[in-house]
Amino acid sequence: MSDGKRYVLDANVFIEAHQRYYGLDICPGFWLALARQHEKKRILSIDKVKAELVRGKDPLSDWTKDRAPGTFFKGTANKRVSDAFADMVNWVQAEQQFTPEAKSLFASVADGWVIAYAKTNGLVAVTHEEYARDVKKKVPIPNVCLEFNVEYCNTFAMLRDLGVQFVLRKRRATG
Repeated sequence: MSDGKRYVLDANVFIEAHQRYYGLDICPGFWLALARQHEKKRILSIDKVKAELVRGKDPLSDWTKDRAPGTFFKGTANKRVSDAFADMVNWVQAEQQFTPEAKSLFASVADGWVIAYAKTNGLVAVTHEEYARDVKKKVPIPNVCLEFNVEYCNTFAMLRDLGVQFVLRKRRATG
C-alpha cells in the first residue's frame, strides 16, 4: 500500500477506462473508487481535463458534469501552476525533436497543465502515455515528467498503490 502518494489524473485515464475496460455500465466500482479516493484526498484532476471530458456527448461527459464529486477537478489559475506550465511549454518549444504540430498541440491541451499541477503540488501524474525517446509527432507526458522531475504512473499502478480492488461478491440467497 502507498506511502501517502497523491495523484492527478490525465484525461486519457478517464477516456480509456470509459471506452475500454471500466465502462460506466460494466464497472461502476471504478468510478465509485475514484470518488472514494478523492474523498480521502488521494486523487483529483484539473479543470483543463474536465473541459476536455465534458465536450463529448456521452456517459463520461454526464459523469463528469453530474456525478463526479464537486471538488474533483481543481482550478489551475494560480501563478505557480501557470509559471510551471510556461516553463514546460518553453522547454517543448526549444526541443528540436518535436514537430511544430506536436509543440502547438502540447501548448493547447491539458497535458502540460496536468504535469505543472503535479509539479507544484507534489503529486504523481497519472497517464496511459509512455515515455518515447525518439517520438516526434507528439509530446508524451512521461517525457516532460522526466525532464521536470515529476513522478508519473499509469492507472493500474495507481490503483494497486491505493489498494483498490474490484471484487465480484456472491449474491445472497433469496427465499
